[in-house]
Amino acid sequence: MLRNVVSAVLLDAEFYNEVADEPDLIVQATTVVVLANLLAGVGAALAIGSHVVAGAAIGVATGLVGWLAWSGVAYVVGVRVFGGDADYPEMLRVIGFAYAPLALGIIPWLGFVGAAWALFAAVIAIRESMVFSTQRSIVTTALGWSAWLGLAVLLNALLGWDFLVTWSMKLGG
Repeated sequence: MLRNVVSAVLLDAEFYNEVADEPDLIVQATTVVVLANLLAGVGAALAIGSHVVAGAAIGVATGLVGWLAWSGVAYVVGVRVFGGDADYPEMLRVIGFAYAPLALGIIPWLGFVGAAWALFAAVIAIRESMVFSTQRSIVTTALGWSAWLGLAVLLNALLGWDFLVTWSMKLGG
């Protein structure tokens, strides 16, 4: 698995092509999503002085929901709008591995670097899976990421981020 994560982080196009064709990698992709978002959530909590357990929980929850949404939007846009050649499980796998750079978020204030890197990884992942141009992949990535961002904001609001921050401070943050 570590070799796959390194390949994903290094933006290895051939690796993403292989991931698209290998259904058994869904477990690894899911693990990458969970661990990267757990680390990013902890880093975000540390950056704002919140409780790390709350940050980790929010990171994982928003990460999983966002991954499902991003993959779904990427599938619909890529296949229906741009005529790409992929299915939803392929999108889950390649985008799941593209999440790997988000783990940089464990270092407070480096989450933005990890997020930008993950976007670049997603462009390559979607391009390789859909077998279409980089331009189409950029549009597909942007629309999918926008859905992810919207759901992340909504989920944080529904989970009551302010409530969790207050609660964590009472626990001794």
